[in-house]
Amino acid sequence: MIKETWNIGVILLLLVMATAFMGYVLPWGQMSFWGATVITNLLSAIPYVGSTLVLWIWGGFSVDQATLARFFVFHFILPFIIMGTSMIHLLFLHETGSNNPTGISSNTDKIPFHPYFSYKDLLGFTVMLLLLALLSLLTP
Repeated sequence: MIKETWNIGVILLLLVMATAFMGYVLPWGQMSFWGATVITNLLSAIPYVGSTLVLWIWGGFSVDQATLARFFVFHFILPFIIMGTSMIHLLFLHETGSNNPTGISSNTDKIPFHPYFSYKDLLGFTVMLLLLALLSLLTP
């Protein structure tokens, strides 16, 4: 279970980096155009499928409006995937617990994950969502 927690954490890192890269390309200036060209061309180094993958991502034979539309869609969808992956990561983390570098036994005074941590996480999420809604509605 510890390996799964770590692997999902790495997947989360890659998803966040992909979302940031897609957002970097969206202004569609010279820097973002050439950034998209260079980074997507790195995928062509993958044996056998690299050039096909690059053509699929570009939507043609060069970086153009089709690429921008695809990056916009990915930039919109990836945060929802990140949110779901974060929930799975939190579930695994609550199951395995955090690292204990001191070596002291941490098996004493444990409480079950559900309902205590589930309700606590749900309350924290609700409070943050309400604060975000208040901030965005009162100061547009």
